[in-house]
This record gives sequence, C-alpha cells and structure tokens, in this order.
Amino acid sequence: MKINVKILRFDPEKDKKSHWEVYPVEAEPGDRVLDVLNNVKWYDDSSLTFRRSCAHGICGSDAMLINGRNRLACKTLLQDVVKDGGSITVEPIRGLKVEKDLLVDMDPFFDAYRAVMPWFMNEDAPPVTERIQSPEAAERMDHGSNCILCACCTTSCPIYWVNGSYLGPAAIVQAHRFIFDSRDHGAEARMAVLNQNTGVWRCRTAYNCTEACPRDIPITQLIEEVKRAVMYQ
Repeated sequence: MKINVKILRFDPEKDKKSHWEVYPVEAEPGDRVLDVLNNVKWYDDSSLTFRRSCAHGICGSDAMLINGRNRLACKTLLQDVVKDGGSITVEPIRGLKVEKDLLVDMDPFFDAYRAVMPWFMNEDAPPVTERIQSPEAAERMDHGSNCILCACCTTSCPIYWVNGSYLGPAAIVQAHRFIFDSRDHGAEARMAVLNQNTGVWRCRTAYNCTEACPRDIPITQLIEEVKRAVMYQ
C-alpha cells in the first residue's frame, strides 16, 4: 500500500498552535498504525513524539485519535482504516494538554484514577489461605479488571472535554472493580467520592466511552451500576 499519513504536529518550543504535516509511506495492509508512526519517526522525522511501550494492546500507552476515533495505534491495522492510495489522520487524544505532537499530559487522568482509591481495602485478619470468592462474585467485577488505563474512554467523553474536574469513565470503571469485589470493604468510601458533583452524576450516557474502549468493556453499563449502588447505599 502507498498511503499518506496526516499527523497533527505541535512543538511548544517553536509552534504557537498545532498544524498538520503529511508523510507518504509504503506499508502492508496488515501493518499497524504504530508501525507507520515508527516508520515516520525512524526514517522521515526523528522529532515526531508519541508514547508506545508493549506494542501489544496491554500497556495502553499509545492511545491516539485515528481517523477521528480514539484507538490504540498498536491494535489498529491499516486495512481497517485506509485503502491503497488513501490517507489516515492521527491526532492526540482530546481533553488533556498536548505536551508535544501526540504526547499529552496524563497527570489529570491519573489524579482522577487515584481519587477513587483503586486498591484493595480489608482490615480483617488475613485467612490462612487465599480470600475465597465465588465464580459469580468474580464475574461481577470481571469487566472492570480488564481496564488498561489507556484513557480512550475518558478522552472520548464530551463531559470530560468541557469539565476537566469530572473523574471520567476510566476512574469510575476502576472504582466499580473494587465496589463490587465481595472481598473488599472500601465501597462506602469510594461511593462517597463518586457521589460528589465531579463523580458519576456528571455522566450523560452518551456511550462514547463504550464505543472507544479497545478492550470491549461495557463502560456505560458499569457506570450505571455504580450510579445505582451510590443511590441505594
């Protein structure tokens, strides 16, 4: 395939605002968008800046806006987003400050993550063996456990774009994972955080988050379950 890769570039040392740059690239249909970006960085412009790590859809570090939709560059095949002779657009995810090119400041995202206390709470004396949990109870928190904190869901949320104080879908999903963990005793403390005006009630059920999730987590459903838990606690 011969394609054009249109990348939204921004260098704070010399640019007043973002601008588009286009790079012609030859690639295979089965190549990933990450492969193309690596090609541009290694052979065309070494100043291109973006995050990537495991390159297997596990670390969640290379979330980007590809053809107007939040995706992981390492999981997105060219054959799914562009045809031979066509173009793809690549931009930084929205709602977070752009540091350089496709690199955004993730601190606000992880501040929201920490705010819901995403760790196991149980002051009981530990049992001799493991803390037993039924398959049914484990299934209740299973979806939330699949979150890789890529921020695709949170940065696809229109409420988050206009109100950066909103905890966002990813933080709520992480809270869900522990609220519905039958072994955990911190649900009340987490729901107190989620019941504030920056918590679950900001959600307007737009479903952007569910559509953006690269792990197929039913995020909107989990947020609704948290809303009910907060309402009936």
